[in-house]
Amino acid sequence: MISSISSNHIIIAPIGSFIKDSILKQLVEFIYDRCGLDCRIEAKVEIPDYCHNKIRGQYDSKEILKYLISHSHPKSLKFIGITELDLFVPILKYVFGLSQINGTFSIISLHRLYPGFYNDPPNPNLFFSRMQKTTLHELGHAFGLTHCREKKCVMYSSIRIADTDIKESSFCSTCFELFKWHRENTK
Repeated sequence: MISSISSNHIIIAPIGSFIKDSILKQLVEFIYDRCGLDCRIEAKVEIPDYCHNKIRGQYDSKEILKYLISHSHPKSLKFIGITELDLFVPILKYVFGLSQINGTFSIISLHRLYPGFYNDPPNPNLFFSRMQKTTLHELGHAFGLTHCREKKCVMYSSIRIADTDIKESSFCSTCFELFKWHRENTK
């Protein structure tokens, strides 16, 4: 169960795996810098075994979100779960993240954001850039934004890691105005 905090904060919590504190703290700073939203880091949330698909060797992100929705009652603006588990939705081979559109819960997978996943050498700057873009993208969805047609906008759909790499870690001017509007009307 997630503890209660002020409703104008975002909760960031590790999901089902160990995440370094430095990664979580970096996300807290990034969200504040980009969005002006305060974040709190919460304790790890365990997920049930039924979220793991043994045939695929991955975790069903929709089942994880359903579990969070039914078992967590955060008194926060939004909840972002961070995991190193490999996530999928039934119609796709994998996802970098998933959010309730205009809802409370999001989950982000770091699994495919590491350069090593693609047999590239470690690159902390590239990893952090991918993580920031994915987090901001999913947060945008949680605030009601849909995908953008502008390839440089963080709300552009990332089907491949190259899509994430080409994006900037910010909203285009239209998406930024929509984000501000949703943020102000959600509080």
